[in-house]
Amino acid sequence: MNLKLQKSTLHKQSIIAITGSKSESNRLLLLQALYPNISITNISNSDDATLMQKALKSTANVKDIHHAGTAMRFLTAYYATREGQEIRLTGSSRMQERPVKILVEALQQLGAVIEYTNNEGYPPLQIKGQKLKGNQVTLAANVSSQYISALLLIAPTLENGLTLTLDGKITSVPYIKMTLSLLNDLGVKTNFEGNTITVKRFEASEENKAFTVESDWSSASYFYSLIALSEIGTTIELSAYKQNSLQGDSCLAEIYKLFGVETVFGENTITLTKTKEASQETITLDLKNAPDIAQTIAVTAFGLQLPCKMIGLHTLKIKETDRLVALKVELEKLGASVDITDESLYLHKASTINEDIAIQTYKDHRMAMAFAPLALRVPLYIEKADVVSKSFPDFWRDLQNIGVEVIEK
Repeated sequence: MNLKLQKSTLHKQSIIAITGSKSESNRLLLLQALYPNISITNISNSDDATLMQKALKSTANVKDIHHAGTAMRFLTAYYATREGQEIRLTGSSRMQERPVKILVEALQQLGAVIEYTNNEGYPPLQIKGQKLKGNQVTLAANVSSQYISALLLIAPTLENGLTLTLDGKITSVPYIKMTLSLLNDLGVKTNFEGNTITVKRFEASEENKAFTVESDWSSASYFYSLIALSEIGTTIELSAYKQNSLQGDSCLAEIYKLFGVETVFGENTITLTKTKEASQETITLDLKNAPDIAQTIAVTAFGLQLPCKMIGLHTLKIKETDRLVALKVELEKLGASVDITDESLYLHKASTINEDIAIQTYKDHRMAMAFAPLALRVPLYIEKADVVSKSFPDFWRDLQNIGVEVIEK
């Protein structure tokens, strides 16, 4: 599905309900598989969460999680602990290019039996479930937090719990803390001090434990961008959000003040309002704890014709696409000048924004959604726009409801 976004103006006031966080949903779905007394409400309707549920319910020996990276990491750890069960875990062609060796080697330290069926270090994986007797693992601290969370989620089921040592400077700390907080809410005892995380063994009681998933802050980022590119006084109310969020991307509320957007927290809502023009200074950010919002921020800065420098982006190279390269290519088609390294992006101040440019999405949901707010500046095309189903299936409908004119081509 290819879309044309006409140059549009948002309604002055809008209300949008956003699906649950896929990060929280997938963590809770795995915990529910380990501890069936858990019930979950407001589960994400994203492809990632749907594929996670389907894999966990399936009795087939081959589990295909397509392009769901979180599911690949979490399920690798989960099936490594399923005594007497042998499965093959596979995914899309892009998934088979995304490294998993660090996690596999960590699980093997604990006693897991996992083999690569194609290329060393990459899915597909043949996993023979075992009773894992190890209780100590050391990992590089700057790896994807999903590797770390995968280990932490299975840790309470291990005979002697787990002591995880992180070597070096830790990145994506909020995602680690999200996992630990959910474990704590379940009743698991954990400790995160310095570079060491300990998780005690946990036996669940028969009492039901109910969890409600907070809506996804990454999805909220696109509405922050839309408000930033709108006229002063434009507002959007989003639900359901908490001020004391577990999600690292909740830093959006602070970051978007730089673009003239104020956030007011209500009862399970946030109201975004364009209150002033953006600062004309270079926007400088370290996003090591929230790399998934880098694309949105880069496009916002470009739309406002502001210079922007972001660091801490090293994990973006192993996402659905190499997001740094993809951002550079697509922004430069629009008239930007962009410099990238392996972990940074520098957007120079732009003088013009080219119209009617077709944005390639690279099978990456965030590429499609991050560029959509530019429709408030110029008409543009989004190729293969249905890729948004990975995290936000209702995205285009919601955009139409708040005033963006969307035409299927």
